[in-house]
Amino acid sequence: MATVRRRLRSGHAVWEERRAIPVPHARLRGDAQADILVMGAGITGALIADALAAAGRDVAIVDRRGLAKGSTLASTALVQSELDTPLTKLVRKIGKTDAVRAWRRSRLAVEALAVRLSELDVPSVARRDTLYLAGSVLDGEALWREHIARRASGLASRFLDRRALRAAFGIRREAALQSFGNLVIDPRRTTLGLLRAATDNGARIFAPSDIVDVRPGKHGVTLTAAGGQALQCRHLVFATGYELPHGVPRRHHCINSTWAIATVPQRRSRLWPGECTILEASDPYLYIRTTDDGRVICGGEDEDIADEEERDALLPRKARVLTRKLGRLLPKLDTRLAYAWSGAFGETTTGLPIIGPVPGMPHCWVALGYGGNGTTYASIAADVLVGALSGQPDADADLYDFQ
Repeated sequence: MATVRRRLRSGHAVWEERRAIPVPHARLRGDAQADILVMGAGITGALIADALAAAGRDVAIVDRRGLAKGSTLASTALVQSELDTPLTKLVRKIGKTDAVRAWRRSRLAVEALAVRLSELDVPSVARRDTLYLAGSVLDGEALWREHIARRASGLASRFLDRRALRAAFGIRREAALQSFGNLVIDPRRTTLGLLRAATDNGARIFAPSDIVDVRPGKHGVTLTAAGGQALQCRHLVFATGYELPHGVPRRHHCINSTWAIATVPQRRSRLWPGECTILEASDPYLYIRTTDDGRVICGGEDEDIADEEERDALLPRKARVLTRKLGRLLPKLDTRLAYAWSGAFGETTTGLPIIGPVPGMPHCWVALGYGGNGTTYASIAADVLVGALSGQPDADADLYDFQ
């Protein structure tokens, strides 16, 4: 098999019943060729394929499940510029210059994605501010230092002490940072909208089609499908999410588990001002957003569990824990559940993605956008890979190299 096989999710995610955007695709019936082949038709593969096709490249996409049927459906789809690793902590990991570059690039990526989704008129996309609540990782004093570091780096930030936080949002916590201009999306509709745009620019999608062998060579890559069909490409981009390709180094990233719930639709009077996304500076952390039909999504409770059976067995208990925490933080909500799901989740040691050529595999590239910024990182990956494959290297590409 070309990649590790995982059961990426279980339960019933809130996105599954929504009307899909039609995208032309078909099974691989015979041999095929492309300049660039993108393996993976989730949000990462869709963003990369859209950018490459828009740049005029000959692109094909292949996925063994189908379109947006893997981890994309398990995403809670908070598209944020704020990285999982606070700026003050990332400085200690990779140095101030690179940490500030990474945070600024993330801000630019969110803006670029907002523009592209607006151009394509993708539904269920909304701008949201973000509240980052003091917790076990950053208390109020540490949150103030984070605020100062962000402001010094040119990143907009507003510090709210206990009194200001309660007055503005009705939340009882020691302190919070407010940031601005992030996004919430429907990950399935967004992925399908991007794939549709790629096909409008000439991309071909082969799905469901299972690739069982990948052989890099001197002049390109040969892939073999389960039915024996051959795919020839000059460059191969692995956008396979948490199903790592064989041959990709495993250092500095790991797979664990996450859980999420969605409530029944709320009366707007029950929701908090501005419906900003809410995150905790805690471990395990909690994150909260609303949907366009008034539901509240709450996720988190991540654990270092890679086994699917163990992860899925914990879903009922994790749903109860998330419901209880949600109710404590926002007591006006109707916390009756409509959906609950679990999924695989990846992390890197720095919180940054891994984007670039695969060591020891010529003509093969990878985009591992692990962490809570997966969609933001996928937008960055699209820029980095388009630049690399066009002979115009991205100025920030070195931030995301294999270490």
